[in-house]
Amino acid sequence: MTRLKRSIAVFFLTIGMGMLGVAGTAVAQDQSFGDWLVELRAEASSKGISDATLDAALNGIVPIPRVIELDRKQPEFTLTFAQYLDRVVPQSRKDRARARYNKHQDLLEMIGKKYGVQPRFVVALWGIETDFGRVLGGFDVIPALATLAHDGRRSAFFRKELLDALTIIDQGHVSADNMKGSWAGAMGQSQFMPSSFRRYAQDYDGDGRQDIWGTQGDVFASAANYLKGSGWRDDITWGREVSLPDTGAASPANAMNLHDSKTWKKLSEWSALGIRKADGTALPGRDLKSRLVLPDGADGRAYLVYANYEAILKWNRSNYFAIAVGTLSDSLR
Repeated sequence: MTRLKRSIAVFFLTIGMGMLGVAGTAVAQDQSFGDWLVELRAEASSKGISDATLDAALNGIVPIPRVIELDRKQPEFTLTFAQYLDRVVPQSRKDRARARYNKHQDLLEMIGKKYGVQPRFVVALWGIETDFGRVLGGFDVIPALATLAHDGRRSAFFRKELLDALTIIDQGHVSADNMKGSWAGAMGQSQFMPSSFRRYAQDYDGDGRQDIWGTQGDVFASAANYLKGSGWRDDITWGREVSLPDTGAASPANAMNLHDSKTWKKLSEWSALGIRKADGTALPGRDLKSRLVLPDGADGRAYLVYANYEAILKWNRSNYFAIAVGTLSDSLR
């Protein structure tokens, strides 16, 4: 889904939506949708996408007003971190995560070994993104992306995603009718944008299709491959909640910029500053580098996070999201 500060994206937010330049792409709002679609089709054809795919995907589509409405009015949430965590990682979701883990344990462990990713993180991402495949989004991806690509506000980004989506259909991974997702084009049980699909999606069962909608092995392997490609290490965890020492003006912790979230220190250095595990016991003896994250400010919870946390942020650039993934994964340890 991050990718936020206090504004929290709920479960269907896409990974890494930024402005991406596409040569020759003009702002489209001054052009009729029909004329724009003719040009889009010509560009897609020039990239080798077949007429059959273009007919199936583009014939008869029209802009979706609801997509523009959602794009313009993305809700601003003012939840505290504690409220967010209670909403996204309640005990009921932890229980479902355990049940799903047990159900798919053999498959998850094989995939975890192949990709070098602990299975509990795959399950946690699956649970938070789509409630274990229950909520995939009800939009047809091609018309939704075409609506946003024509709109003009982020036309370059969405035009590229649309062309990637057409390529995915042309390669036979999914039909246009079955390419369902969020209003912004995030697809399947792992909620990949088309560009992420093309980079990370896997055909784990070897049937020639990368099916992140309905084939569990492909869903899990694709998520694991994303983390692996983002620098994941299977010899460490994501981080841990910690307790802070007194951070008054005269304290050593304050003097050493304890609250600078960009500062990486060894655990022994954090320990010397008085930081302990949340239960008050000593930090692990490993000389791992970590940084301090205060998701709700200096008066809220505190976390020391490791390199794997950065990999989760590449999936969704939100501290709230990343800590929620870590918290749900910890319930499966």
